[in-house]
Amino acid sequence: MASASSNSLSISPSSTLVDAKAPRQPTAASPQCVTLPTLPPPPVQSQSRPWKTTAYCRKIARNVMAMATGETLATREAPTEVTPTELTEFINKIQETWDKVEDKYAVSSLAVAGLVLVWGTAGMVSAIDKLPVISTFLEVVGIGYTGWFAYKNLIFKPDRAALISKIKDTYKEILGTS
Repeated sequence: MASASSNSLSISPSSTLVDAKAPRQPTAASPQCVTLPTLPPPPVQSQSRPWKTTAYCRKIARNVMAMATGETLATREAPTEVTPTELTEFINKIQETWDKVEDKYAVSSLAVAGLVLVWGTAGMVSAIDKLPVISTFLEVVGIGYTGWFAYKNLIFKPDRAALISKIKDTYKEILGTS
C-alpha cells in the first residue's frame, strides 16, 4: 500500500503526499481531499532575532485557521487594534490620576521598590527552580497543601460556608464595604 522512493512517498492511489523535492501533481478536489497552498520559505534563523520567526509562525497559523474555516484572507476582519483616541483617553486618565496624588515621591518610591521586589523574587524563584531536589520537594509540598486546603475548606458544605463568610469579612475589613 505505501511505497517509498527517493523523491516522494505515495500513501494510496487517491491521495499523494509530496515532499519539497518532488514536483506537484494536480489532483481533483473531492470531499475527502483538502489541499493547502504552498507556503513561502521560512526566514533565516537568527540567534539575535527570534521574534521574527515567532511572528512568521503566527502568520502561517492564522492563515491556516482562516482557510480551515473557509474564509479567505480578503474577507477576514483585521484584529482589533487600539485606536489613537482610546490611547489618548487612557493617557489622559493616567495623568488625571497622577495629578490627584498628593505624595508623588512616596508613590514613585513604592512603585520602584515593587519592581525591584518582583525582579528579585523572580531571580530567586529561578535559582531555586534550577536546583534538582528542592524544586521537586517544593512542588510536592504545594500539591500536599492544596489537597489539605481542599479537604479542610471545600469538600463539606458547612466548611465552604465558613470559608465564604471569612472571605467576605476580610473583604469588608479591607475595603469597608462589599
